[in-house]
Amino acid sequence: MVDQFSNLQQIRKPAVASKGGIVAAQSRRAAEVGAQVLAAGGDCIDAVIATTFALGVLEPWMSGLGGGGAMVLYRAAENTYQVIDYGMRAPGSLRTSDYPLTGAGAASDLFPWPRVKDDRNLHGPGSVAVPGVVAGMEEAHRRYARMPWQELVSPSVALAGEGLAVDWWTTLMIGSAAADLRRYEASAASYLIDGLPPQSPWGIRAETRLPQTRLRATMAQLAAQGPRDFYAGDLARSIAADISAAGGSLTVEDLASFRAHLREPLAIPYRGGTVYATPELTAGPTLAHTLRVLAQQLQAQGGEPDLEAYAAYARALQSAYAERLADMGDADGRRALGAEHLAPACTTHFSVVDRDGNMAAVTQTLLSTFGSKFETPRSGIMLNNGIMWFDPEPGRPNSLAPGKRCLTNYTPVLAQAADGRRLALGASGGRRILPAVAQILSFVMDYGMDLEAALHQPRIDASEGAIVIGDVRLPYATRTALARRFSYEEARVQTFPMKFACPSVVLRERDTNSGATEIAQPWGDAVAES
Repeated sequence: MVDQFSNLQQIRKPAVASKGGIVAAQSRRAAEVGAQVLAAGGDCIDAVIATTFALGVLEPWMSGLGGGGAMVLYRAAENTYQVIDYGMRAPGSLRTSDYPLTGAGAASDLFPWPRVKDDRNLHGPGSVAVPGVVAGMEEAHRRYARMPWQELVSPSVALAGEGLAVDWWTTLMIGSAAADLRRYEASAASYLIDGLPPQSPWGIRAETRLPQTRLRATMAQLAAQGPRDFYAGDLARSIAADISAAGGSLTVEDLASFRAHLREPLAIPYRGGTVYATPELTAGPTLAHTLRVLAQQLQAQGGEPDLEAYAAYARALQSAYAERLADMGDADGRRALGAEHLAPACTTHFSVVDRDGNMAAVTQTLLSTFGSKFETPRSGIMLNNGIMWFDPEPGRPNSLAPGKRCLTNYTPVLAQAADGRRLALGASGGRRILPAVAQILSFVMDYGMDLEAALHQPRIDASEGAIVIGDVRLPYATRTALARRFSYEEARVQTFPMKFACPSVVLRERDTNSGATEIAQPWGDAVAES
């Protein structure tokens, strides 16, 4: 990769500390919505719900009503950890015969599956899996919320009413998916101007906004009618009708039968503490493998990781990925990674802690940037392309089948360190999520770092097979040692495309909370309740 960037530029972003609650998210404005809910007396879960819906409006390329996800929760009064799983699944009426292979090789140089006719599994209504985000928020609200549903959804109604503000980041994200957005009339109408990405204005008082009229009406209906309307009401019928009219297979029956599930987290012992991760069809089991190897091979000496530590990170991650990729799929009890080990993805992660010490790590996704690129014409919902997670070739562990649960790559975690500190952590970035999460856990649990130090500490990535990618900010001795031991490349901490994932973290030490987000994410911030 050609490197033309400055060698002198530095990027820094301080952590935020507070006795009150904190929301750390990829969108500062969404984090502010969650922090306002905490300031109004809301529970951590109230902030999760309000932040979720705000993110779906503010960064519709990452997540939204049409996606899925999972959250790991800590409830302080009960001293308990839980997972709410609202991952997507294939429609029950899906026909595998609708996804014939072309015989023309892989879908792309980054996508491992054989190519399907018309790329039906990659974009468009045929790529849509049953969305889970609303069901996940419904389950969380039923269990723990203090505030009414309508009050938590209302901020996103107001945000949609403002229209999507266009700055250079908006332009960049829309531009990266414009070639496929223009295939679908409603998507092009919402996000393109004369078939091209919108441009950020130069004038200091000028602004460009993309109307979100249909999405605003949908959010208002969801606020007034409640979450079941998305699965068994007028909204469900509207979504299913739009997908059917465009040639997709998702039906009202698929929506009506969908539920989020409460699951026991994986409890992974590490360095005298415990990491609580998502089980089954996520990267949680691979994180457990990584930490097990690190516990055996990494000898932390205090201070910062040295070259032997980074070599240990690389070996642990490569070992974990080798196991994962050798046994992927939702068959015969196997629970491992699917297509996303090579396919780029766009996801959002945020973490929340409230004044009482309740915590949440929440990861949600449409899978690809703008998911299926298919927006429902009547409701303005951008839908996922979860069918891309399945192998279209029959007879394999992760082969496409009706009603099958989608495999995922996200890794939201909670952890309690041996020194008593707790943190909620996760990231966006597809296959790069796991390496980022594992290393930040190590920075905090092995080296005792605070969040500001941990988020500024250089990381490696080892998710591209045999290749180890090192941050150019690593010490020269570490970089040269890694180059001798591994197939080694280097990359910069940069905004787009990110090479080391995009974490958002909160930490609690006794009665003080702190929060931080990826230093190169231009929108992301940790926001404390006022």
